[in-house]
Amino acid sequence: MRAESSLLIARDREVRILEDAYNDSRSHFIAVYGRRRIGKTFLVRETFGSRLTFSHSGLSAGKLSQQLEAFQESLEDAGLPSGECPKSWMEAFRLLKRLIRGSDDAKKVIFIDELSWMDTPRCDLMMALENFWNGWASARKDIVLIICASATSWMISHVIHNKGGLYNRLTDQIALEPFCLGECEEYLRARDIEMDRYEILEGYMILGGVPYYWEQIEKGKSMAQNIDSLFFARKAKLKNEFDYLYASLFRKPDDYIRIVTALATKKAGMLRAELAAAAGISPNGTFTRKLEELENCGFIRKYHEYGRQSRDATIQLIDNFTLFYFKFIRSGRSDANFQVHSLDSPERKAWEGLAFERVCLQHLPQILSALGISGMLTDACAWHSRVDPDKGVNGSQVDLLIVRRDRVINLCEMKYSTSEFAVTKSYDEVLRRKLSDFTLLSKVRYAVHMTLVTTYGLTRNAYSGHIQSCVTAKDLFRICE
Repeated sequence: MRAESSLLIARDREVRILEDAYNDSRSHFIAVYGRRRIGKTFLVRETFGSRLTFSHSGLSAGKLSQQLEAFQESLEDAGLPSGECPKSWMEAFRLLKRLIRGSDDAKKVIFIDELSWMDTPRCDLMMALENFWNGWASARKDIVLIICASATSWMISHVIHNKGGLYNRLTDQIALEPFCLGECEEYLRARDIEMDRYEILEGYMILGGVPYYWEQIEKGKSMAQNIDSLFFARKAKLKNEFDYLYASLFRKPDDYIRIVTALATKKAGMLRAELAAAAGISPNGTFTRKLEELENCGFIRKYHEYGRQSRDATIQLIDNFTLFYFKFIRSGRSDANFQVHSLDSPERKAWEGLAFERVCLQHLPQILSALGISGMLTDACAWHSRVDPDKGVNGSQVDLLIVRRDRVINLCEMKYSTSEFAVTKSYDEVLRRKLSDFTLLSKVRYAVHMTLVTTYGLTRNAYSGHIQSCVTAKDLFRICE
C-alpha cells in the first residue's frame, strides 16, 4: 500500500493507474507528462515512496558526460557497487539491468524524471531506452518503468507519437491536468489555509490550477498579499517564472513566446493565418506543430464559431498566468504592493471581467453540470457579428454558446461581480440586441436560452426576465469526474 499524503489532492485516477501497474502480473511502461510545476514528480514519489527501486532526474543543462555521471551516482545511491562511469547510454542501461537483477523488490519501480534533459545531441538515449524496454524489460513480469518530462512537446513527439522502436510500446500514459477551482480549495484546506471562494477565484484568475503556484500561498495572508509577494515584491518568488516556464517546456522557446505575445493582444483570439503574420512566423507545418504543442500544454485553445467549419478554428490564449504576466508583470511595475493597491482600479476591474470569462471556459464541465446537461451531447462554440445597418444588425460578441442535442442553445453571458448581479435597463438592451443579432443571422431553429454565469447569482428585478438560467461561482467549485 502507498503511503498516504494529505497533499496528494485530486489525483485519484492517476494514482489508480500507477497502483494497478504495480499490482499487475506483467511489466508496465508509463509516460507521465504535463506542463512545468503541475506535480508530475510529486505524484510518482508520493505514490510509491520507498517502493522505488531506482530514481533518477536528468540535469537541466548537462552535457552527455555530466548526464552519464549523474546517472551513475543515482545507480550507486540505489545500491549498485561503485564503478567506472558509463561512456554511453547503452552502457548506462546495462548497469541499470544489473541493479534490477540484484534487487530483492518484488516489483522493480524504475523512475526516470526529466528524460528530455538527458537527450543531448547525438547521444543515442532513445535508442538505449528502446533496447532496454523492447529487448529486456518488457519480457519480464516485475518492472514498472515510469518516464517523466516537463518538456511536454518533447515527450509527445519523442515518446507518445514515437514512430521508431517505441511506437505503441507504452502500456499507460498520464497527462497530468491542472487543478479545477474545487481542487484548489481542497488543497488549501489540506494545508489548513482558510480562504473564501471569492479569494480562491481571484487567485485562480492569476495562478490557474498549477499546484506549485498554490503551494506558495502563505497562511495568514490575503490572496492579494500573496500575489504581491509572489510577483511584485523586491525578491518575489515567481518574478522570473515566465522565462523559466517557456524555457523548460520548449528547447527553443522564442517562436512559442512570439505566438503567445501576439495572442495576448487579442482577447477573442486569431485565425491561423492572422496569427502567423502577427507572430512573424511562416504558416507551415512547423508552425502547426508549435500550435499543437502550445495546445497540449494548455496555453492556448482552439474553438470554432457557430455555423463555421472546425478547420476555421480561432486560436485563443487561455493560460491564466501568461495573460496576467502580459497585463501586469511584463512592464516591470515598481509597486511592491501592486495587487493590494490596485484592487478597485478601473484597469483591474476590466481585467477581472476578462479573467473570469477564461475561468468559466476552463470549467465547462461544471457549467454543464449546473445546467443539468452534463450527460448530453453538446458543442461549445462562440459567435460574433459585425455592425450592418442595412440588416438591422448591431454587432455582437458571444464567447460561449452551448449547442445541445435537445435542440436548445444556451447563450452564455459571463459577468464577474462582488455581489449579486443586477441587470440594468441598458444591459437588458444589450442582451436583447445579442439575441436579435444571433437569431437573425444564424437562422437558428433551436430555442435560445439566455444564461448568466456570475459569482453570486442574479438579482431578480424588472429587467432580469430574459435570463432563463443562472450559474454561480458555487457551481464552478464543483469537482466533476
